[in-house]
Amino acid sequence: MEENSLVHELVFRPVRSGNSLEDTVSRLMQTIRLGVVAPGGALPSERELAVRFSVSRDTVRDAIRELADAGYLTARRGRYGGTFVANPLPTSGTTTPPAAGELDDLIGIRDVLEGSAARLAAARELGAPQRAGLWSHLAEVQAAGPDDYRRLDSRLHLGIAELAGVPSLVALIADNRTRVNELLDSFPLLARNIEHSNRQHEAIVLAILAGDAASAEEAMREHLEGSAALLRGFLA
Repeated sequence: MEENSLVHELVFRPVRSGNSLEDTVSRLMQTIRLGVVAPGGALPSERELAVRFSVSRDTVRDAIRELADAGYLTARRGRYGGTFVANPLPTSGTTTPPAAGELDDLIGIRDVLEGSAARLAAARELGAPQRAGLWSHLAEVQAAGPDDYRRLDSRLHLGIAELAGVPSLVALIADNRTRVNELLDSFPLLARNIEHSNRQHEAIVLAILAGDAASAEEAMREHLEGSAALLRGFLA
């Protein structure tokens, strides 16, 4: 594999903790989108990627499997086997790509709005119907299949916004999520990302129900960082 030293070092650097799967997927997508590894070219071995990204080999393997399922990578067995960038690459969807600066703006606003919503929801004294409704939203998204996942995921997040007690905040989050979901729909749902997201969803909900505002905001921001990593990896 040919290396442009600066780009190569920027791409193959340790990922952040907390969203290691999503960040690894994002970093691998960068190698593809930037041409660090050209179509038909081989990625470094799983062992080398794990060392460079400072993640487990299981995380690397899961990230590669997700991108293989999405059509971006292929695996070959045998003496000259390994993981290769697909040639040709999947064609882009029909979603209008984000304009310059739009993606950072959407991600930044989402972080501010939804982190605040989780904090405010946890700080309020919630009644039994509100608590039951939040738990129901969580159960629905955890049980959702691919066709319903995005809708029920949005309903959980909007439910949290409603519990914040600031009606205008719900409208702002709804507007932001409409565009974010449009961009997310331009690439396939990743099964292991859904599993990770649902664990994060549970952490957010438990913190809100426990009245732990700081932990609710922190859990929400960590969750949003995973989606942001995927958006940047596939679209930036």
